Amino acid sequence: MTQTQTKTHAYKADIFCQDESRVDWHSKALWTLREKRDRAAKQLPEWEQLRTLGSQIKLHTLSNLGQYLETFEANCLANGIQVHWAKDATEHNQIAYDILSRHKVKKLVKSKSMLTEECHMNPYLEQRGIEVIDTDLGERIIQLAKQPPSHIVVPAIHMKKEEVGELFHEKINTQAGASDPTYLTRAARAHLREQFLSADAAMTGVNMAVADQGAVIVCTNEGNADMGANLPGVQIHSMGIDKLVPDMDSAAVILRTLARNATGQPITTYSSVYKAPKSGGEMHVIIVDNGRSDMLQDNILAESLKCIRCGGCLNTCPVYRRSGGFSYNYTIPGPIGIAVGASDDDSNSIPWACTLCGSCSYVCPTKVPLDKIIARHRRLKAEQGQLPYGKRHYMPLVGKLMANETALNCSMSIARTSLKILPHSLLKPFAGAWGKYRELPAGADSSFEAWFKRNREQK
Repeated sequence: MTQTQTKTHAYKADIFCQDESRVDWHSKALWTLREKRDRAAKQLPEWEQLRTLGSQIKLHTLSNLGQYLETFEANCLANGIQVHWAKDATEHNQIAYDILSRHKVKKLVKSKSMLTEECHMNPYLEQRGIEVIDTDLGERIIQLAKQPPSHIVVPAIHMKKEEVGELFHEKINTQAGASDPTYLTRAARAHLREQFLSADAAMTGVNMAVADQGAVIVCTNEGNADMGANLPGVQIHSMGIDKLVPDMDSAAVILRTLARNATGQPITTYSSVYKAPKSGGEMHVIIVDNGRSDMLQDNILAESLKCIRCGGCLNTCPVYRRSGGFSYNYTIPGPIGIAVGASDDDSNSIPWACTLCGSCSYVCPTKVPLDKIIARHRRLKAEQGQLPYGKRHYMPLVGKLMANETALNCSMSIARTSLKILPHSLLKPFAGAWGKYRELPAGADSSFEAWFKRNREQK
């Protein structure tokens, strides 16, 4: 997994936070998804059991990954599917290009795939004369806007409908000033239908790969993956090695949680199983590592590979909601982006784009311990001497302060008094980047230690 961004998360978040109304709107929109998730989860008495099963299924598969990969390949070959192996993004893109160039493909329609975003496949193919059309509505919006996704499920969540209306007027000739979502969606549907009918090949991501069936499962709400895969003669499916599940029963467990945790739906509108090429056509599966095997070497980091990319952790994260997806130095933003991308963050800042509140771990449908993984990344950065600028200087002093009871009590007393008598505008600069857009807390009347002793004595 590669990453070349150098600006810190706080620097990029500051850019996003300058538009306070957008920040509030962005946070509210995502929290609405979190509320829908909660309502959907509460409708299933067995929800926590499903989360436990999902976690066990993914852990079991990852623990026996070599075996399941071989089984999956053998069954795919028996079904007439061509299987390719890619150790990294470069090999993935080269394999995809070789397949397309062999068939003289000039236009590729692609459904949503975070793996191809991770591999930066679109620009690779476009530089070689192949037009790539993203057919997921959100992905098409950001493709026309020449932006990366800001969310793994709702990639254009950062854009308002008026901005989409202006973009569509410029790119696909909709009415000037039109921003009605229904009108814009119908216009996009007509625009994309032309692309489907003129495409030479199709590509999709993979939500799950079923080892004992030699099949892949693709989940969409728009049917664009089905339209793409069934019209051209060549279909390609790109999947990370972490997408494997043993069998259809395992897949069924995850399907029950995936959409509920993402958007509050009982299930995605289309959950399609592809098991063989269509008559006269070709079906290819590209299996990609791209750093995932390295994660498996660390017992804590390995659990990030249980992720099913529902996006629930982003919707609940207080940092992501108020800093935007473009503030993370990785293709995938939010808690899961930190978990899988922190080792490639050369700004050494995204492991600290987190309050460690644990809300992400609480909502995860496969119980990925995201807060523990992020804490692990912080420790690894510290051990490698890669603490962000500032932390490497003051954190040792903080450690000494916290270890000295007298010094800690005195400093906390000064802080409580300062919060009560000094203007917060004077104190905010000392709160750093996080305090800039936050209200400081009211000063407590006493320390917790004093409160505890007083109340214990009363009892």
